[in-house]
Amino acid sequence: MATNTTANPPSHMPLPLKDRVAIVTGSSRGIGKAIVIHLASLGAKVVVNYISNKDQADLVANEINSSYPSHGNGNTPRAIVVQADVSEPAHIKLLFDEAERIFGAQVHVLVNSAAIADAKTSIVNTSLEDFDRTFSVNCRGTFLCCKEAVNRIKRGGGGRIILLSSSLVRTLKPNTAPYTATKVAVEALTKILAKELKGTSITANCVAPGPTATEMFLTGRREEEIKAVTEQCPFGRLGETKDVAPLVGFLATDAGEWINGQAINVNGGYV
Repeated sequence: MATNTTANPPSHMPLPLKDRVAIVTGSSRGIGKAIVIHLASLGAKVVVNYISNKDQADLVANEINSSYPSHGNGNTPRAIVVQADVSEPAHIKLLFDEAERIFGAQVHVLVNSAAIADAKTSIVNTSLEDFDRTFSVNCRGTFLCCKEAVNRIKRGGGGRIILLSSSLVRTLKPNTAPYTATKVAVEALTKILAKELKGTSITANCVAPGPTATEMFLTGRREEEIKAVTEQCPFGRLGETKDVAPLVGFLATDAGEWINGQAINVNGGYV
């Protein structure tokens, strides 16, 4: 029997993110896609971000716009698509500019899901080019997103910065050093940012998924390797994107206000 990819609120309940604007970077596929669809199901007006696959981003936006009606002005879609490279400051500014222009409101929520995984190899065998590229997207990109968000997200209530880390920060598996190091940096940025945002009512948190059945995780992995990873989880399976999105949704709502400066594992007990 098929299951929904997100847990939508019952139709008789008020939408917790109604009239709020959310940007989700890297949301044309994988975990980011599940997150942007889930935030839309909670009432948010969303920006679907991509860097190279416009067709896939358009499919995500079309799914949202056909599934969830617009609030207020029926001519304004619930989801828009914006191409941007998170490692470029001007592109991050464009994400916020387009959200404000089309939705006519300040951004309430930024979820930085855009990331790349370096080739699975040891430190000594990692090329400098792969190292620099991984840090450019995962670490520099997070820094730039945070920098822009501090000046653009709505203050005084409902402002949320949610970053994606990884359970590898805790498990420290071999042959993952550059990627894991970027996520250590992301968590440090989050905890410091939460303190620097004192007085704004904007929260900053990290969500740290474990191994999740996405293209980024599965590509290049042998079947026996995937089996070994699943055996390390008490549930005996990989995570799914639907396991991650509801936690991000909760942090984005008013109910998540008292959670701040945290890195939360969402991994089924994976160690």
